[in-house]
Amino acid sequence: MKKILAACVLAITSLGVHAQEKLPVVASFSILGDLVSEIGGDRVAVRTLVGPDGDAHVFQPSPQDAAVVASARLLVVNGLGFEGWISRLTTTTRFAGVTTVASEGVQALDMEEDGHDDHKGHSDHSGHAHKPAAGAVPATAAQPAAAHHHHGSQDPHAWQDAGRVKTYVANILAGLIKMDPAGADYFKARAAAYDVKLTELDQWIVAQIASVPAAKRKVITSHDAFGYYENRYGVEFVSVAGVSTQAEAAAGDVASIIRLARKEQIKAIFVENISNDRMIQQIAREAKATVGAPLFSDALSAKTGPAGDYLTMMRYNTEQLVKGMKLN
Repeated sequence: MKKILAACVLAITSLGVHAQEKLPVVASFSILGDLVSEIGGDRVAVRTLVGPDGDAHVFQPSPQDAAVVASARLLVVNGLGFEGWISRLTTTTRFAGVTTVASEGVQALDMEEDGHDDHKGHSDHSGHAHKPAAGAVPATAAQPAAAHHHHGSQDPHAWQDAGRVKTYVANILAGLIKMDPAGADYFKARAAAYDVKLTELDQWIVAQIASVPAAKRKVITSHDAFGYYENRYGVEFVSVAGVSTQAEAAAGDVASIIRLARKEQIKAIFVENISNDRMIQQIAREAKATVGAPLFSDALSAKTGPAGDYLTMMRYNTEQLVKGMKLN
């Protein structure tokens, strides 16, 4: 009996040690947290600073967040200026671990303030265009948008292209192997399996968008988070606000979008889960359209929601976009 009890104690102790040996990783926001969990599996303990339905644009780290970062060995951030608060946080906490920039090496889109009034025939609509990357599938038209606040010269929302997320996976894989060399084979196997899923997802999105006539591939959204989706999959997005949800849309820009929606009978109008829907509801009323189901741009939903992980989020968004565009 004593031997059995001793064996049980040893097993419980071993489980406790195993749990403690998991690599503590902090991801800046929910989409990255999901990617790290997918690749790290049972060898990582992932915590996310900006959680489901959270807006990283307006996030203000708390003392609890500082403690979480200080306790991590690996910090995974998006980069491209997305987390404007991250350097202050790591400096304040004297973070001594390793930082992995998930977007490093990604083929980023430039944000160009063109200021002209002619976007493929869309008159009196000022804004910006996403400069297409070499070899990328072009959008059906350059994107007009309202005045906005930049993160920098490049669009940070690269996760909206499933193909570019493979670069994210490669960077996260390298970071995990650096911090946990013993798990290299395990991480590599999981990353390879996830790459296959990303290929399948990318091909599925291409096929879904192809089911919509090119002239109908026009969408109005609340903030400019879908430039990479536009660039890769050939959907034209018109946004009320800019790259950041903190951007304020000028009254003239809103009026211009309403005229555009009326003229081209755009019925695919959406608000994101992190955005205020006031302006979008106004546009929908004026254009005699109905706002579609919320899209998930910068954050996942809760696990039990319609976008509980990255792959599900992209499929859900695509289904909603296709449904809306077919009304155009």
